[in-house]
Amino acid sequence: MANPAPASTKGIAITEHRLANGLRVVLSEDHLTPVAAVCLWYDVGSRHEVKGRTGLAHLFEHLMFQGSANVSNNGHFELVQGAGGSLNGTTSFERTNYFETMPTHQLELALWLEADRMGSLLAALDDASMENQRDVVKNERRQRYDNVPYGTAFEKLTRLSYPEGHPYHHTPIGSMADLDAATLEDARAFFRTYYAPNNAVLSIVGDFDAEQAVAWVEKYFGSIPAHDGKQPPRDGTLPEVIGQEIRELVEEEVPSRALMSAYRLPHDGTREADAVDLALTVLGSGESSRLYNRLVRRDRTAVSAGFGMLRLSGAPSLGWLDVKTSGEATIEQIESAVDEELARFAAEGPTPQELERAQAQIEREWLDRLTTVSGRADELCRFAVLFGDPNLVNDALAKVLDVTAEEVRAVAAARLRPDNRAVLVYEPLATADADSDNAEEDAA
Repeated sequence: MANPAPASTKGIAITEHRLANGLRVVLSEDHLTPVAAVCLWYDVGSRHEVKGRTGLAHLFEHLMFQGSANVSNNGHFELVQGAGGSLNGTTSFERTNYFETMPTHQLELALWLEADRMGSLLAALDDASMENQRDVVKNERRQRYDNVPYGTAFEKLTRLSYPEGHPYHHTPIGSMADLDAATLEDARAFFRTYYAPNNAVLSIVGDFDAEQAVAWVEKYFGSIPAHDGKQPPRDGTLPEVIGQEIRELVEEEVPSRALMSAYRLPHDGTREADAVDLALTVLGSGESSRLYNRLVRRDRTAVSAGFGMLRLSGAPSLGWLDVKTSGEATIEQIESAVDEELARFAAEGPTPQELERAQAQIEREWLDRLTTVSGRADELCRFAVLFGDPNLVNDALAKVLDVTAEEVRAVAAARLRPDNRAVLVYEPLATADADSDNAEEDAA
């Protein structure tokens, strides 16, 4: 067997290998510590789901830990943790990933486990495991979304930001009704379609020998058949600007009034996305940001103020503004101050000091991510699955540091506008009831 040829000579050293069944393997050796990370990205997320069957991608993330032909029930967790490793899986709009970090001498175990469930999960998938994990996901929805203050904000803003029928209109958690409606055959068909080697990227990072790792991958994954039935995700293209403000009032039992807004932003992987990320860092990331200084420190109308970015490659990204009010401050006061700060930023852009600080903050976060073998493995999969080339990881930071202040100002002026946002206003029930009573008294 020939050694894989290096694909990069700078930054993170990367080699690639592709199996006959289509599985793409990305390897990066690092012998600093005796650990190795395995990361497997499947090119499936909630954007691949259809109306009436939302939540299947996330449900399958859970089902993948319910056993396979040679591993029963909770055995995947037990074997990895018993070997001194850690593991988990996550689901997003655009992918589902599974990952283990193992002592070097247990790398083969992690590869075997991932191959076993990719190749034989259907042998163990039955009504009992389906019902068990359906209940787990429904409880997760209750705990993280339905029964916590502001818990459904992300779901509501996503629905407002992406029109009905758009592949990103619903979030990965899915609806209770769709989770109840999903059948065992739905789950089996979903697995056959998306959990195939030619729809996945496997990355291995850390203290291992590339030739040995490739031999193990060939041994355990090589006999798994490819599947050609996958349809591409529906088109997520939208106009650059929404065109009008969309607003919804929510009256719930929440601790305080809140203003949350989602702005339509450039696709991930573009220079404009890096520029707007820097803009949001200056405006709303941390206690040195403009909005925190204005709303929390100066005006004292808010207890928190943040502005972050949800990067998406298959649809416009979202800029997420989140402000919780202080005392009797009104939403009108908050909105007026936010719009004033955004208009000033659109006109003047960041100062040289602000841009330098924002770039340094993003650089620190990026380097922190790449410090761990698991972080590197995840990023290699991300660039391979979403952008086609894992070597892009080596240029990502340089692109951010190359963005100019004028580019930051321009993208903020183009996108951070009142006619390009969906707005969610939270009013505590007690406040809403009091306002209603006062209105009735005034009418009388």
